[in-house]
Amino acid sequence: MEKSRRQKNTAISMLLICSGLWSIAGIFIKLIPWNSFVIAGWRSLLAGCIMAAYLAVKKIPFIMNKRSFVTGIFIHLTMMLFCTSNKLTTAANAIVLQFTNPVFIVIISALFMGKRFSKADITAVAVTLLGISMFFLDELDSGNLFGNFIAICSGITYACYYICLSSCAEAERMSAITIANALTFFVGIPFTVATKPQLSALPVVYIFILGVFQLGIPYLLLAKAVEHCPPLACSLLGALDPLLNPVWVFIFAGEAPGKFAPIGGAVVVVTISLWCIYNDKKAAARQNETT
Repeated sequence: MEKSRRQKNTAISMLLICSGLWSIAGIFIKLIPWNSFVIAGWRSLLAGCIMAAYLAVKKIPFIMNKRSFVTGIFIHLTMMLFCTSNKLTTAANAIVLQFTNPVFIVIISALFMGKRFSKADITAVAVTLLGISMFFLDELDSGNLFGNFIAICSGITYACYYICLSSCAEAERMSAITIANALTFFVGIPFTVATKPQLSALPVVYIFILGVFQLGIPYLLLAKAVEHCPPLACSLLGALDPLLNPVWVFIFAGEAPGKFAPIGGAVVVVTISLWCIYNDKKAAARQNETT
């Protein structure tokens, strides 16, 4: 029991670090004057190299089977859709609409996997989404309609890859992420040739940051953490991403968050903290009943 709790706490810490690193995506994607598919492709090349190096060092076999391939497809689609939505609509819209993924996790798991969620889970999802909405209330606008639709689609694929990833063994998870990055890179090649992106110093530095720190390292952490956290927990802990994103936008682009931001942030942090404490106590109570 004690070992299990330590593993779960370590997984939670990894996921929070993931969220923090993922949150820098919006500002850097906006700052790079390249086609969204080009950005996604070259970012994934760097992230894929990190994953491949990890597999080699840890002597983890690369596995190509149905689970790893399907999971890789969903991760690939999520990366492509998110980069595209960031270019077609506002960064706030792209992130908030993608973060509808906890709702889709509940819906997909209930409809297709027969999973039942507690009232606490449903409440946590609803209140977290409310908090996120409040956080962007002042700046969330209609944006580009097609961009918003793409962002919602990324929320659906995001939910699917969390669900698929949790059903994979470690080698399958690592392989799925490698497959996703390879697919994204190959999709980006023709767009690179067609658009001939500007290869000045800053865009190259930003791509390096995105590939290594925003995507490569977080996906390594996610692949390890998901073994000890269910999909819904992973998704809710990812709330740090949309909360931090406007902070980086404010620091690097001077775009101040609205007056509702502190309220929304507090709602999300308190909700997730209470949800984690509740689940921890419930697990401890179940353990006591069986001993």
